[in-house]
Amino acid sequence: MPTTLRGAQVVLRPTNPSDVPVLAAIRAKPEVYARWRGGEGLVAAVREDLAEHGAEHLSIEYGGAVIGMIQWAAEAEPDYRHANIDIYLDPAVHGRGLGTDAVRTLARHLIADHGHHRIVIDPAADNAAAIRCYGKVGFRAVGIMRSYERGPDGTWHDGLLMDLLAEEITEAP
Repeated sequence: MPTTLRGAQVVLRPTNPSDVPVLAAIRAKPEVYARWRGGEGLVAAVREDLAEHGAEHLSIEYGGAVIGMIQWAAEAEPDYRHANIDIYLDPAVHGRGLGTDAVRTLARHLIADHGHHRIVIDPAADNAAAIRCYGKVGFRAVGIMRSYERGPDGTWHDGLLMDLLAEEITEAP
């Protein structure tokens, strides 16, 4: 059963159908759309994301309002067991440490409550703000994944694989 998690500034709670229009509106903002896309029908794209088998989706709340979504999934194969995270936030709240708080809160949950020893995240290699955010939590660059993701312009772009070991998670400043 999905759990509500409380960070220093944000609340992460299970995403529900009433969140879809707000999340679609956030995804439509140019800064988010450039990374997440979703075609013409972003409401349908968010619904499709929420229906993804094996992934857990949490709406990120700040001040009682939904400001984004964070999701995670796990590799269940015992010899390769780990979790992965992905996140997007409304650009109107960027620069306040809310993304860092959300990622740290979820990472702590995945380590403490799910027993994961390793978590990965894979921002676009040119997404300096996301890379700084994840670094503040303790994620380290593993390496560049060349031509990893097709961009909206149809060309391939590099991704940065980052990981966090349980003992490396940082405390909030």
